[in-house]
Amino acid sequence: MSRFLISAAHKSSGKTTITVGLCAALSAQGLAVQPFKKGPDYIDPMWLTQASGRDCFNLDPFLMTPESITACFTRHAAGADLSIVEGNKGLYDGLALDGSNSNAALAHLLALPVLLVLDARGMTRGIAPLILGYQAFDRRIRIAGVILNQLGGTRHEAKLRAVIEHYTDVPVLGAIGHDPRLAVVERHLGLMPNHELDDAAQRVRAIGELIAAQVDLARVLQIAASAAPLPSPLPAPAPPPAPARVRIGLARDKAFGFYYPDDLLALQATGAELVPFDTLQDRCLPAVDGLFIGGGFPEMFMPQLQANTAMRQSILAAIEAGLPVYAECGGLMYLARTLRWQERVFEMVGALAADVVMHERPVGRGYVELQTSANAPWPATSKDAPQMLRGHEFHYSSLENVAPELKFAYRVLRGHGIDGERDGIVYRNVLASYAHLRSGAGSDWAPQFVAFVRAQRSALMAPAGAATRTVLVKGQPIATDVEGYLKNLDDWSEDFAQAQARSEQLELTEAHWQVIHFLRAYYEEHRVQAQVRAMIWHFAKAWGPERGNNHYLHQLFPIGGPQKQGNRLAGLLKTKGEH
Repeated sequence: MSRFLISAAHKSSGKTTITVGLCAALSAQGLAVQPFKKGPDYIDPMWLTQASGRDCFNLDPFLMTPESITACFTRHAAGADLSIVEGNKGLYDGLALDGSNSNAALAHLLALPVLLVLDARGMTRGIAPLILGYQAFDRRIRIAGVILNQLGGTRHEAKLRAVIEHYTDVPVLGAIGHDPRLAVVERHLGLMPNHELDDAAQRVRAIGELIAAQVDLARVLQIAASAAPLPSPLPAPAPPPAPARVRIGLARDKAFGFYYPDDLLALQATGAELVPFDTLQDRCLPAVDGLFIGGGFPEMFMPQLQANTAMRQSILAAIEAGLPVYAECGGLMYLARTLRWQERVFEMVGALAADVVMHERPVGRGYVELQTSANAPWPATSKDAPQMLRGHEFHYSSLENVAPELKFAYRVLRGHGIDGERDGIVYRNVLASYAHLRSGAGSDWAPQFVAFVRAQRSALMAPAGAATRTVLVKGQPIATDVEGYLKNLDDWSEDFAQAQARSEQLELTEAHWQVIHFLRAYYEEHRVQAQVRAMIWHFAKAWGPERGNNHYLHQLFPIGGPQKQGNRLAGLLKTKGEH
């Protein structure tokens, strides 16, 4: 696999522009170039996708294990002639003191030769100790060449080349002069996304031509081809039986466009058909079973979003009717009542009882760690332990006038979220948060959401008068009657009991489990349910008279008592005489 990493001594060295230019220039030669981006980012990958014609995938040591990074890289690199990984910040920068999540660590993991971009403004002889220091700091990292950027002219270039050749063994692969044509438009959150620019393709093509004229592409390809072999990608696991497909609307337009390709692939792999719609132009939602509204820049399109009253009303009506919705950051802002920026206030969808206000500085920025609460609408598991999630946030907005009755899916352990302590507003079947999750990075939100959408659709499609509801168990809907008794006794499991208890706001203790297992054992032996007197007799012997009594059993099962709630959780039939 031909490959290399583009990194730098520090951020804002021009590595994104050069990586975009290399992708465009090498693609123009007819090569299949697969781009990757280190760390959490949406906008750089969008430009890299534009330049290469292939989806850019993120490799994130904080969110992903080394094994999942390697698997992601080898899987998507396998069908390309060349893979280019763009780093973030400087080569040795990262969260951990030991550098375990730095760009250098990623280069070591994937055996990536490093092309170091150096902003050479104001530098001459001092560039030599900089390169030598980067080589010496970690001898495992192969700095295969440097690209000099922001040069002041041919004389400046000649001096730098002479110094580097005299003091180091690192080749100069390119020398790029200061040129306003290489600038990509920036604003408050960094680069402007390519899908907001009508001339993005022309800009990328021009950058590619400028880079091709100033970088030795043949030498770059030689270095890429010299990378050490990597293990072949593991074969994809056999697909499970295809579940019923669901249609999930995807907000994809100039206001909303922040989606990780592996998340979209995960949604499709779990049985979702993605149906794009435009919040700015379309008049109403397409026929869908759920919605995914990702991040973006709704603040840049406030007048247009407000003006499309029909779409806002269509979304609000669908939410009030129970449509499952997952919204991240910009999507959360869109679902709120209003959005205020620079003293201008515009109406949004109005589904969430909160108002959004933009600030001049970031409110939440960086990685987040979350713990799910009992309010999480589509948990990954029905076990007692909450789910721990990692993601990232980058928002300049906060919420005001938040209704006190709102529920939250997450407790924030690291990061800011909505108020420094909570994130993930839950309203009806909506989950809207400032956190961006990645299904491919361990959160598994995509299959959870699809299973939730499928379960809600199944409930809606139940025949009239069937009095059916569903309980989500490990992502699969299990049918019960309207009171919660299993339709099929063979569907019972401890996971079902946990999920049913969660829906009834009951935390199962060891005492609950003893009752549940007694009820099941009694039914297996006698083929009838245990009456309360049999339960009292049994637990008076097991626990003693202080707890083995009718009063304590009703304390354990407050919703209908041990005969009703106990039998529901044990997956047994309704006892004779129950109403």
